[in-house]
Amino acid sequence: MSLQIYNTLTRTTEPFTTLETGVVRMYVCGVTPYDEAHIGHAMSAVVFDVIRRYLEHCGYRVQHIVNFTDVDDKVIARAAQLGRDALELSSELAEEFLAQLRALNVQPATAYPRVTQTIPEIIAFVQGLIDSGHAYATDGDVYFRVASDPDYGKLSGRSLDEMLVGTRFELDPRKESPADFALWKAARPGEPAWESPWGPGRPGWHIECSAMSMKHLGEQIDIHGGGSDLVFPHHENEIAQSESLTGKRFARYWVHNGMLQLVNPKTRQVEKMSKSLGNVVTVASFLEQYDADVFRLIVLSSSYRSPLTYNSEIAADNARKLERLLTGLQPASGASEEGPAVTALAAAVATANAEFRAAMDDDFNSAGALAALFELVRAINSARDAGVGGAPFAAAQRALRDLAGVLGLRLSPRPKGRRQDIAPFVELLVEVRNELRKARQFALADMVRGRLAELGVTLEDGPQGTHWKL
Repeated sequence: MSLQIYNTLTRTTEPFTTLETGVVRMYVCGVTPYDEAHIGHAMSAVVFDVIRRYLEHCGYRVQHIVNFTDVDDKVIARAAQLGRDALELSSELAEEFLAQLRALNVQPATAYPRVTQTIPEIIAFVQGLIDSGHAYATDGDVYFRVASDPDYGKLSGRSLDEMLVGTRFELDPRKESPADFALWKAARPGEPAWESPWGPGRPGWHIECSAMSMKHLGEQIDIHGGGSDLVFPHHENEIAQSESLTGKRFARYWVHNGMLQLVNPKTRQVEKMSKSLGNVVTVASFLEQYDADVFRLIVLSSSYRSPLTYNSEIAADNARKLERLLTGLQPASGASEEGPAVTALAAAVATANAEFRAAMDDDFNSAGALAALFELVRAINSARDAGVGGAPFAAAQRALRDLAGVLGLRLSPRPKGRRQDIAPFVELLVEVRNELRKARQFALADMVRGRLAELGVTLEDGPQGTHWKL
């Protein structure tokens, strides 16, 4: 079976073909760096890193562009709150996120363009839309004329009439229609601004991605990716402005990852991660506690299109999964290179390769690919017990590393004494302490806390449960 990809635009799974033979042009919407990156941002980065890795494994050359929205309402508001320069703040946070991506073993994109580096292209793009009648200027602002695009709504599957009834739009008497969206915003006091034919101002949210994509990948691309929360209005508007300017289909495949959700440890209810709920898990705090492979296993264990549920129990469970994978890389205990056990191991390697490829060809079914890895680990461990060694055993372990590498798993044995080594045990003791507190056995609960403190582990109780740190 050839590679099949689910396309949000058509709502079907389609055979994957590219505009240029052997080349994939992929644009993925990146983060708006106004605060510390959280594991939801990391989830999307890992999803598209795995997609890229598999495409390259299949022989494609991938041109991978990921943007930073480094000037935006959120950036400006956060900078004002902190008393910082908005562009300095966003630059600092963007560099911090790039360092975290490296720690997560996410391959560097071909380029990481930023809005502030693309102003001339954005201005030219907006002017082109005005010249063709798809946009209009008013009082220093420029809006896209949604009524000029008869296909508007084809990505989200909603007609313009339905949107006008069911969507909350900002009322502005200067707009021809409530659905018209800003391409350029007139400057406000104290905000970053650039000169333009319509006066000083800055780009709207949607125009930046179209301009950056065209600058780096051309007028048409193979894959446009991002979180499912971007389908409307961001990606819908990208399609409208891009195709109105060029008259060409903008992206062949629209690929969206599901959103990350947290399980409240008290109510056991699934909830959105947000600062208002006080439940944000930053990338930095996760990596302090767990190996990067643990996070990747969490993401890989379900379909990229499904919501991803996270809590400390899930993290601890995947830490144990990582330990199981690592057993497949332990040295051989024998030296046999012939016999039924060797034949069985060679067959297991062939099966793992075939099942891995079949799973990933099925819309990047990483859970199925992981299952193939665990079966291979089981076969390697059985072969070790049977005394297999030498070249056959080394070949099986090499296959395990190669397939794991396609998923971005490092499978590096951790040095003793690192925080991740004790994480499963601390999580268990935290769980026991919480149960003791529920049972009002406070003396025993305090004893657990005290003994952990003696070992250098501090517990912090909060509204979202108990967290620990060294």
